[in-house]
Amino acid sequence: MKTLTLLLILRSLALLPLGLVRNLGALIGKVSWLTSSRMAETTRINLALCFSELDESKRMLLAKASIINTFQTITECGSAWLWPAEKIMEHILEVEGLELLQRSQAAGKGTVLLAPHLGNWEVFGLFLNTCGCGQSSQLYQAPKSKALDRIIYSARGRVGAKMVATDTRGVALLLKALKSGEIVGILPDQVPPKTGGDFAPFFGKQVLTMSLVSRLLQKTGARAVVGCAVRVRLGNKAGWKIIFREPDEKIYAEHIQESLIGLNTSVENVVKEFPEQYQWEYKRFKRLPPGEKRPY
Repeated sequence: MKTLTLLLILRSLALLPLGLVRNLGALIGKVSWLTSSRMAETTRINLALCFSELDESKRMLLAKASIINTFQTITECGSAWLWPAEKIMEHILEVEGLELLQRSQAAGKGTVLLAPHLGNWEVFGLFLNTCGCGQSSQLYQAPKSKALDRIIYSARGRVGAKMVATDTRGVALLLKALKSGEIVGILPDQVPPKTGGDFAPFFGKQVLTMSLVSRLLQKTGARAVVGCAVRVRLGNKAGWKIIFREPDEKIYAEHIQESLIGLNTSVENVVKEFPEQYQWEYKRFKRLPPGEKRPY
């Protein structure tokens, strides 16, 4: 019953104009903030850890904006998953830094595309396969609902992206794709299993950080590029701006610990550009070094 209701909501949202969908997301976000929801509490904790230099009032404004943006990302799912790809592309209002991906691909060793939980990563993943730089392989962890899995899997692959499972075979497929000069898309700020990473600073706090990106770069000689799709409005039209950024050079370090620092710094740099559109509602600091108390 829950799945059917969710599918009905998604299909209903897909019928609405993007601007109206965002207004709805903003309204839900404001209610979540005013009711001091669990998401709001997690956001306040994360921002206190990462922006301790900000005074309380500014952090609260940022927290509220983050909650609103996260719910806008959620309400945009109907559009991102169910609209034809051509309709999504009509709402890409600006692209910045595409030459970084083009240059990386021209080198012939493949590209590890780092897409943090910033803006709308569903839209960014779709754009990635329509920008003329070749198709991508993207890590994919299926939801428990088979019906929702079918929608997401079909949506992400509708312009040629290859979905790769988060297991040993999946990693082998990513290596193969990079060695063939292709693009591999990864959400780099997810908390990995305890055996899938090591601790490195993120906004000055030691957190468990995935080692997959570093190992892929070391084994293939691929380059890394950071990317996201942030919400923008041009005149009366709501849409997204696609942004590509160079990563921190330390990400290519031979020593894995140094590379992890480079990975987190790369994420930090783009988050600092658009802090209100980052998903601070995610419990990024749930796995800390032994002896440190979890903040949640």
